[in-house]
Amino acid sequence: MVSSNFARAFARLAMAGACASLLGACSGGGYSLGGMFGSGSSSQPLPEQPQAAEVPASIRPDEIVGRWGFGAYHRPQDKVRTEASARTACRQPYVINSGPSGGVMMHLADDAQQQELRLKGGPGGKNFIGPPGPGGGEKDREIVAFDGRTLTTRYVDPDANTRYGTMVFVRCAPRA
Repeated sequence: MVSSNFARAFARLAMAGACASLLGACSGGGYSLGGMFGSGSSSQPLPEQPQAAEVPASIRPDEIVGRWGFGAYHRPQDKVRTEASARTACRQPYVINSGPSGGVMMHLADDAQQQELRLKGGPGGKNFIGPPGPGGGEKDREIVAFDGRTLTTRYVDPDANTRYGTMVFVRCAPRA
């Protein structure tokens, strides 16, 4: 009978230890077992998640700085007409200036204030314009096409893309 009670106590202790180990593993190492049993809490901070590094874009910011005629379309069959319309919009151009930190001054979706955005690379060799961070983020615009004279972009965020459509920028002739 003594050995039976001893075996049950040992089994319970082993089970408690296994549970404590599992809980410790689930917490990411931020807590010590000592804290669970009243001997104080861990002073170790939780490790920070590493941020993915930005990949350089194949398009330089100075290549898109300038004055642009602007238009947008939602249906692919409207692309040619929208590009032609954007060429005539140079009377009131969309101006992309250089940013103070090497980016470009443009608008994010639903933001009336221009801010400095970065040109950055992304998966599959794609290029993006957006706030700091890896290319392809929710606030980024994907550069669909760029030939030096025409810049075509669309927002990564599906909702913003639905509202704004595919945006076409056509470079305006230099001022006389």
